[in-house]
Amino acid sequence: MTGTVLVTYGTTNGSTAEIADAVAGILRKDGLAVESCSARSVRSVVPYDAVVVGGGLYAGRWHKDARRFVRRHRDALAQRPVWFFSSGPLGDSVAGRDVPPVRGVQRAMTRLDARGHITFGGCLEEGAKGRIAKMIVSSGKGGDFRDFGVIEAWAQGIADALTHA
Repeated sequence: MTGTVLVTYGTTNGSTAEIADAVAGILRKDGLAVESCSARSVRSVVPYDAVVVGGGLYAGRWHKDARRFVRRHRDALAQRPVWFFSSGPLGDSVAGRDVPPVRGVQRAMTRLDARGHITFGGCLEEGAKGRIAKMIVSSGKGGDFRDFGVIEAWAQGIADALTHA
């Protein structure tokens, strides 16, 4: 593949954006041209040959910007390779497990014939936005549960699929 890959995301507190940036970094290391930006800011996916979409999980739903992005661009997304990731579970519930996508993401994956999905641990730390997030942090259940080794390995699989296709 010689074109550009879009890595886009929906996030509230920035954790999912950091995961997207890590994914983009691995793709760039493999020589791919990559743009990484918030799902809210993407006007068209036509210039891209492949797309990675990430969304933070909130109360069992993907971030609204990620959901809207997929809905708004569904026809164009169906014509290119697409991967999804979710982030958000706190604690060790994700470590070493294959966590299935939430129902809305699974439906989108089926409609778009997505190449794959993974759920990464989330990050919720002091200064998080939102009443519930603040309650979680103040109760001592927050923290950073992202495993960047797992994130980078997953991104490497995408890079391999795109460069050896």
